[in-house]
Amino acid sequence: MPAELSDAALLGRLAGVLAGADDALLPLAGTDEHSRQTAAALRVGEPIDGRIALVVPTSGSTGTPKGAQLSADALLAAAAATHERLGGPGNWLLALPATHIAGLQVLIRALAAGTTPVRIRTPGFDSAALPGAVAALGSGRRYTSLVSNQLASALEDPGAAAALAELDAVLLGGGPAPAALLERAAAIGINVVRTYGMSETAGGCVYDGVPLAGVGLRLDDGRIHLGGPTLASGYRNRRIDSAPDPFAEPGWFRTDDLGTVDESGRLRVLGRIDEAISTGGLTVMPAPVEAVLARHPAVADCAVFGLADDRLGERVVAAVILTPGSAEPTLEDVKTYLAQSLDATAAPRELHIVDELPRRGIGKIDRRALRARFSGGGDLPGGYGW
Repeated sequence: MPAELSDAALLGRLAGVLAGADDALLPLAGTDEHSRQTAAALRVGEPIDGRIALVVPTSGSTGTPKGAQLSADALLAAAAATHERLGGPGNWLLALPATHIAGLQVLIRALAAGTTPVRIRTPGFDSAALPGAVAALGSGRRYTSLVSNQLASALEDPGAAAALAELDAVLLGGGPAPAALLERAAAIGINVVRTYGMSETAGGCVYDGVPLAGVGLRLDDGRIHLGGPTLASGYRNRRIDSAPDPFAEPGWFRTDDLGTVDESGRLRVLGRIDEAISTGGLTVMPAPVEAVLARHPAVADCAVFGLADDRLGERVVAAVILTPGSAEPTLEDVKTYLAQSLDATAAPRELHIVDELPRRGIGKIDRRALRARFSGGGDLPGGYGW
């Protein structure tokens, strides 16, 4: 059943579905045409497995909702594993949309802990509200879950940053975070825990590169596979096409992400397979390039993506937001900087200076939007080519 509910009503419905007393819930952001189309695509009103508590729309980068079917057991297993890793149940601050799995899990963890979550209104995250919201959490262990752009906003407000430093942990998801952002947070005592997961795994299931208790992790030709009790029970409306079912192997989910595991056993996510840039016969993953580029003193944030190229197949392109007061770097400046850490193939052949980066979902870079914007060669005076 679709739902656009008040905070109290949503918590009540979540408690009901987790206890098996209510029908499965499909959380929607509103009653607009997109929400109606999502409800129709996910066959609201038709029979569904009685074990399913939540159907969470998930479209990746395709735009077509598939709907991860999550049982109460999977959701509660994820909440329990999170509390175990963080040091015990506690009070939770909700700063993410409650229609996304990350926001829903904040509410579910609070229910599992027997606490009442405090909410900062979204969308339109206001870091100025953090001190009051953190104070309202009361005593005991206290947590929240953010994405990188929210953390970056909070760090610009001394009161908000100090409030986050009071929490026992700040879970950070929504894609890779710039190293400089993590270093700034650590320097003022914010305990950031980087999370990796998705709707199909009931949210984050790998924390700081280490799987939560009970979660399986393996790489097949670099592709990340996740397993364990937090997995969804397939999709509500999986498209029957040439793509293999990512849930085909019992107990495992085949992600669309590539990664590596270092000598200490920690996972490093390189990015989505469909974000790989094939240039001159070689493959460049955006995330490692972004990680290095983000350390450039003139770069506040950045995104790397590929554009069609007659000679190379694709060329590497970078869009950057400047650090306030910094001089605009040239393309050669960027290439020289990256060459200190990366192969020359990874260096961008085109650079664009932008005021903001397009994002989708709860904060992931929208590379499709960037490709659409700059596929004609760029529209900003700050664009450099070749």
